[in-house]
Amino acid sequence: MTNSSNSLRTVSIIGTGRYLPEKVVTNDDLAKIVDTNDEWIYTRTGMRERRIARDDQATSDLATEAARAALADAGVAAEEVDLLIVATLSPDMFFPSTACFVQEQIGANNAYCFDLGAACSGSLFAIETAKNQIACGAVQTALVIGAEKMSTFIDWEDRSTCVLFGDGAGAVVLRATGAERGIMQGTYGSDGSLADLLWTPGGGSRNPISQAVIEQKQQFLKMEGREVYKHAVKQMTQSTLKVLEMNELTADDIKCFVAHQANARIISAIGSRLDVQDRMFMNVEKYANTSAAALLIALDEVVKSGTVQQGDLVLLVAFGGGFTWGANIVEWTKS
Repeated sequence: MTNSSNSLRTVSIIGTGRYLPEKVVTNDDLAKIVDTNDEWIYTRTGMRERRIARDDQATSDLATEAARAALADAGVAAEEVDLLIVATLSPDMFFPSTACFVQEQIGANNAYCFDLGAACSGSLFAIETAKNQIACGAVQTALVIGAEKMSTFIDWEDRSTCVLFGDGAGAVVLRATGAERGIMQGTYGSDGSLADLLWTPGGGSRNPISQAVIEQKQQFLKMEGREVYKHAVKQMTQSTLKVLEMNELTADDIKCFVAHQANARIISAIGSRLDVQDRMFMNVEKYANTSAAALLIALDEVVKSGTVQQGDLVLLVAFGGGFTWGANIVEWTKS
């Protein structure tokens, strides 16, 4: 399906990149600091290890490395970037935006920059935002980065959450191309009534940092795991079916399904419901949940592994705190 209006340009992903910190923390390492073990973690999450950034690395530093990799892959100079979006829920600071720090580090002096906060769906929302800016002619080249230093706001004494997350960054470069379909029509949604199932309740304007907040550990991520699991499976399955219908496709048309890497059980449940288990990509065993970075890290691995070839369709689907969710389909056009 092409764009509904002839005035809109087809937009494609022309480069991908990722960055994972060097430090590997295994399940056995975590067992030394909380009451857990490798079997308990793996059977519930599918995770064996995760990457943790150095103390002197901020989210912008991770994002910068992924950005450089994606620009190199696309053969695009930083000065050519018109729009730079960083999707993150772990920014360097409240302001300025992490995207501005990345701009300075890579030399994207001609770009306007901002952060996008939609938790684990952030990269998907950012791709849609950048696509629309290019499609209407407002910009020519966009750089979208998903980057997280989750380790900075995880309670390392809470085994129900500290085992689930890791640090990392992924990036994509977008431009208008002569592709038939490019980044196709997507579907997106949110439900703020369920925010308290996955959130960080302390530290913002509603509940500023105080002695009480610190004592109650409200500055750390909180999650109702079973409820999040239920909603994640439901919304990502429904989003997948909806985006296929919107674009007049079936699951058989998709070469690879890339879901947010939150939990192996969630990904497997979606694959089972759609009967596409053999085409569901998964790297959660190596990196755990890297929130807004996860989808773009996974996409880069899919592309660099040769899993998709010119003209193949990749379906991206995500779910995150907010709640937020969405899906889109990408025609791979970079040989």
